[in-house]
Amino acid sequence: MRLQGKKCLFLVQGEGRGHMTQSISMKQVLESAGMEVCEVIIGKNSHREVPQFYYDRMKLPVTRMQSPGIAMDKNMKSALPWATFLSTAARLLLFFKNLREINDKVKEHKPDIIVNFFEPLCGLYYMFYACRVPMISVAHHHLYNHPKFKMPAGQLFTRYSLKFYVWMTTFGAKKKLALSFYPFFDNPKNSTYVIPPLLRKEITEHTPKQGNYLLVYLLNSGYMDNIIKWHEENPETELHCFVDKKDMGDVYKVDDTLSFHSLNDKKFLEMMAGSKGLVTTAGFESVCEAMYMGKPVQMVPVQGHYEQFCNSRDAAMAGAGIYDDKFNIDRLLKYIPVHNAYSNEFKEWVNAAPQLIIRHVHSALNAGDNVRQLIPRIALGKMAGV
Repeated sequence: MRLQGKKCLFLVQGEGRGHMTQSISMKQVLESAGMEVCEVIIGKNSHREVPQFYYDRMKLPVTRMQSPGIAMDKNMKSALPWATFLSTAARLLLFFKNLREINDKVKEHKPDIIVNFFEPLCGLYYMFYACRVPMISVAHHHLYNHPKFKMPAGQLFTRYSLKFYVWMTTFGAKKKLALSFYPFFDNPKNSTYVIPPLLRKEITEHTPKQGNYLLVYLLNSGYMDNIIKWHEENPETELHCFVDKKDMGDVYKVDDTLSFHSLNDKKFLEMMAGSKGLVTTAGFESVCEAMYMGKPVQMVPVQGHYEQFCNSRDAAMAGAGIYDDKFNIDRLLKYIPVHNAYSNEFKEWVNAAPQLIIRHVHSALNAGDNVRQLIPRIALGKMAGV
């Protein structure tokens, strides 16, 4: 099934590295089928930078735009829902200006399809400009609006606010491709189709081995203090931490057993392969990479970040590892010996992604929806009881 001669425009949310690495993977899949990705529009806010590795890997024009993002406290540790709402409302005029710029890009490139990686400007663009170009939305979050998916109980306001946000990002989408840790049922009634995680093909180039260090990924630089504090009490455990922090340089070495690294996708995968486990702030992508390599994970959601709270519970149910509300890394060290990895089943699920994606893109371009899941119920289902 070929997509030769077709053009695609990407819109990507720049919050964290997950959506960016997913777009790298999607580009690899679409180009393998003959489709051209003409440009990337990436939404960002004031406390996030687009890492250099993203420009290096995409190798095409990348346009940055101010976009709604999560407001953080001054220590960069907690998400602030109400501050997020107020800061978004205060910049509405800027966002509408950006919608005009997106429209200019669509007129310039004349794409056959638009792929949105959870960027809210894309949903707003379709809402106010009634764009006729078919759009596919790709994100783990689309499971949250699946009638059979159970979100964690409690936090009623936050839960429904997140559902509304997800709906807004998908406004106008012909298909919503829900990335999932495990096979799940499609819901054609609301155009939601479950697909495997979008992992970069480079992950297959690494042979996992049991190293003597732990890998850490921090969404927010404010948590560096927590890692340093734990390290001071446990200096015998070697830690390598990747963090999104401006002006830190490639490596900040605290001492012989603690180093902080700037975001680098290749280096991260290399060090993941040699680690004995991962500590992360519960982002979907890093957890999936660890599961693929059979590495046990400790997930510590950012305070007030309900999406990561959901991720941590869902991933633990899928067999990724454990979750905590603090960086109690000694818990992971105790858990590692009893971890039961499902890496072979997870690889089977992940390896189905390229063919599924191409079929979904092809059907969106050709006004067809009869695309069935290739692996509706494989052995991985036992991880989540589906």
